[in-house]
Amino acid sequence: MSSSEAPLKTTPLTETHRAMGARMVPFAGYDMPVQFKDGVLTEHKWTRAHAGVFDVSHMGPSFIRLAAFSGDPDADHKAIAAAIEPIISGDIAGLKPGQIRYTILLNEQGGMLDDLMVGRFPEPDLAGGLYIVVNGATKDDDFALIEKTVLPEAGFLRVDDRALIAVQGPEAVDVVSAIFPGAEDMSFMTLRRFQDGEFPALVGRSGYTGEDGYEILIAADHAVAFYERLLADERARPIGLGARDSLRLEAGLPLYGHDADPSVSPIEAGLKFAVPKVRRERGDLRGQDRLVAEFGGALSRVRVGLKVLEGAPAREGAEIADGAGKPIGVVTSGGFSPSLGQAIAMGFVPPECAAIGTRLNVIVRGKAQAAEVVAMPFVPHRYVRKP
Repeated sequence: MSSSEAPLKTTPLTETHRAMGARMVPFAGYDMPVQFKDGVLTEHKWTRAHAGVFDVSHMGPSFIRLAAFSGDPDADHKAIAAAIEPIISGDIAGLKPGQIRYTILLNEQGGMLDDLMVGRFPEPDLAGGLYIVVNGATKDDDFALIEKTVLPEAGFLRVDDRALIAVQGPEAVDVVSAIFPGAEDMSFMTLRRFQDGEFPALVGRSGYTGEDGYEILIAADHAVAFYERLLADERARPIGLGARDSLRLEAGLPLYGHDADPSVSPIEAGLKFAVPKVRRERGDLRGQDRLVAEFGGALSRVRVGLKVLEGAPAREGAEIADGAGKPIGVVTSGGFSPSLGQAIAMGFVPPECAAIGTRLNVIVRGKAQAAEVVAMPFVPHRYVRKP
């Protein structure tokens, strides 16, 4: 049986979504809600104004943990960082307790196998472990590579049988802290365990919508009750994958498999921050020569944001042309922005066509439509960073 014919996987919330009347679609091998009764546009706007609750249990949460602890938290953290850093771009050794870092899983050519989150537990006795979340569509290959890389120094545990629930939006902090007192004190890209309440969970103040919010890993047998508890708050509503995609597009965030793939480097994708100086200077990055050269300007393409000034939205695969009509690139994500009331897109063009304000064209149904290179994010991020 091919992967396309394999039965769709379910999350701990799948039956709950169906009972709520969600429109279900195949996504990353799972049966997932693309929208609920209100529809994508309303769900998008609700999340921007209040709190949206997303089932992201198709993602790939996992743990790695040293096979042997020294008892020295700093030494143990350095050891577990050294186990994972050979295949990623980030400075994991430099993570502070309770900090999460966005990073890239690299191939030998410096291309992107995936993007992922890596978190250090705040507790000293867990300093020899890391929390990792990869993308759902690539998680089996990612998990195999991670496990192969960290063995025998560390063990690997996939926990994607649990529920991963995101709560996003300006009122997310109120919704989540009502269940997890103290969550309001967390800063963007930090991690905390809440073990003593009704719903033991691992909570990160993070997300992929550009809004403030949290991603909560919780046991499968608590998932339905926890989800219902969240939705009992009048500030929270269920949101599907359709609005999650339009939100992340407005936030200028790349979606792996669309705006990034194994041929695309983090530098081309506009993710220089994910390849820090300390890693480049150490000289042990996969694809080191390519990445350093691209930092120096040796680029043939870069990801840009586009506002489509006329006509229909330019969807993935649409051609990008210069002012003279010469094809120069391709749209990788595109759609209508509910927040801006106009079509927006992301795509790759040569660096000489990437300056803010450059006028280009997108080809939609064979017709050239005017577009302009603009700064990203299209809609400002509203992450909460605390001193």
